[in-house]
Amino acid sequence: MSLRHALLGLLVDRQGSGYDLMKLFETSLANVWPATQSQVYGELGKLADGGLLAVAAEGPRGRKEYSLTESGLAELRHWLVDVEPTRVHRSDMLLRVFFLGALTREEAHTFLVKEQLRASQDHDAYEDIKEKIDWGDDMISVNGRIALEFGLRLSAMREEWAQWAADQLTVPS
Repeated sequence: MSLRHALLGLLVDRQGSGYDLMKLFETSLANVWPATQSQVYGELGKLADGGLLAVAAEGPRGRKEYSLTESGLAELRHWLVDVEPTRVHRSDMLLRVFFLGALTREEAHTFLVKEQLRASQDHDAYEDIKEKIDWGDDMISVNGRIALEFGLRLSAMREEWAQWAADQLTVPS
């Protein structure tokens, strides 16, 4: 996924300003594709210059509301249908697991217990999001809940795996 496609997708159902999109981004996509305010605003300018977005309204202090153009929708649809998603997953954590033999058994066990804790904290954060979001029937809400469920299940699996892995290295008393 790219930031450009994320922004195009956020504008499918409604127009919005950079501020509106940043807030929506923070409550929906930030857990899958984080972006800074400067990245969002910079990309909006590029998308408008490229004809994929139009400035639908201008307000005080240079506020611009963007809307998706037909070209923008075509680009988003092309990306969704024709471009194969990247399935390469790099994990710094799993790379470290391969080399736990360089640590003492106790250090390796501690590493895995910390991973279990991190996964548990991630799961709790996803549960918190699930409870705090005012879910609607719009595209972002429906598909956001589906993506959130992926995060919940993945974090639960990571927690279970880390517990199992730590048990494999339980330090004898």
